[in-house]
Amino acid sequence: MHQRSVHMRVLIIGLGTRGDVAPYTGLGARLRDAGHEVAIAAHQPYGHLVAASGLEFRAIPGDPIPLLPVAAGGAKAAPPAKARMFADYGRQSADGIVQAAERGADVLLLNAPASAGYHVAEAMRLPSIGVHLQPIEPTGDFPPVMGAFSRSLGRWGNRAAARLLFTVPSPAHAGSAKDLRARLGLPATTSREVYRRRETTRWPVFHGYSASVLPRPADWREGLEVAGYWWPERTPGWRPPAKLLDFLESGPPPVFVGFGSMASGNLDRHTEIALAALRRARLRGVLQTGPASMAAEGDDVLGVEDVPHDWLFPRMAAVVHHAGSGTTAAGIRAGVPAVGLPAVADQHLWASRLATLGVGPGAIPFRSLSAGRLAAALGAAVSDRTYRRRAAELAGRVDAEDGALAVVEAVGRLAG
Repeated sequence: MHQRSVHMRVLIIGLGTRGDVAPYTGLGARLRDAGHEVAIAAHQPYGHLVAASGLEFRAIPGDPIPLLPVAAGGAKAAPPAKARMFADYGRQSADGIVQAAERGADVLLLNAPASAGYHVAEAMRLPSIGVHLQPIEPTGDFPPVMGAFSRSLGRWGNRAAARLLFTVPSPAHAGSAKDLRARLGLPATTSREVYRRRETTRWPVFHGYSASVLPRPADWREGLEVAGYWWPERTPGWRPPAKLLDFLESGPPPVFVGFGSMASGNLDRHTEIALAALRRARLRGVLQTGPASMAAEGDDVLGVEDVPHDWLFPRMAAVVHHAGSGTTAAGIRAGVPAVGLPAVADQHLWASRLATLGVGPGAIPFRSLSAGRLAAALGAAVSDRTYRRRAAELAGRVDAEDGALAVVEAVGRLAG
């Protein structure tokens, strides 16, 4: 007798900026295709990404952009003001997760910044699963990616620092969550106890990146898995602008330059650096650096707005970017050489992996960016065929993976 499958109401919490939301449109689409009802809760500016993928959007209040470190230039908030901003953002996000879950869910899938969802799931007696884009769990292999560490602290130091980030009140992880737990009617606890509970219960976490890019640490506990990339859904009916097509056809493949959300300060100056580097290297460029790139157009440079990276990157001679998880993944999938310009957090890890894997020259820290250094890196990335060969080989391995399958199967097991 054929047994009828049980469908789940899956709620994915994607706190953060665009790169923290886009991969879940692809994961959500796979879960939907498996017969589940899927909603993604994220901040309002990214609702169009979710809606365009055909999934339900649930808005979470708050804006993470003002909290991002200004990589260079721009005014910085005083520590007390910054602390208040983090606290306000944490309260707004936590309230938004509660409201999103109350609209209906059978299981919560939580990205790394959405640690408040762990308490919400406990209060609502819902199963929850981590779906992380960054490897935040303690390991000796590399320093904590969400801390201010760009260099290894040694194996013991790496693990100790990462555990500390989990067990002290922090907007990045569980924190004390005192107010939230009180509002939810849960007993008081500590960050250390929450972390201990996660470890002893082997709380499952699937990581949305490839083991071919970053192998699973051997010192991770059971339940922490590297699944493979979750590729963002492309907007149905999207067409490239005629101006972009004309530019691509008018000469040799250009180089892509983009700075992502982290470079919100002094974009004009850094766009000028990129333009100077392109001129020195005698290369054409496609710039995605905001309004500054749109004003920089010329015979050899085109500014673009929101163009899907999975369409654009394969047409590039090389890509230069901030080394966020999603942008790094898109460059790897395209099989083109890459130059990382890391500023903060996990960007340092992904940029270093690009160099270690031999798909491009060494990274240039964003704070050290100069026209000379960037021009030299661009010249090497485009002229050295070894980078392109290795990039193509890595792309083949990554493209053969099915990163969403493990998550779909885990949700299926919960459905019984």
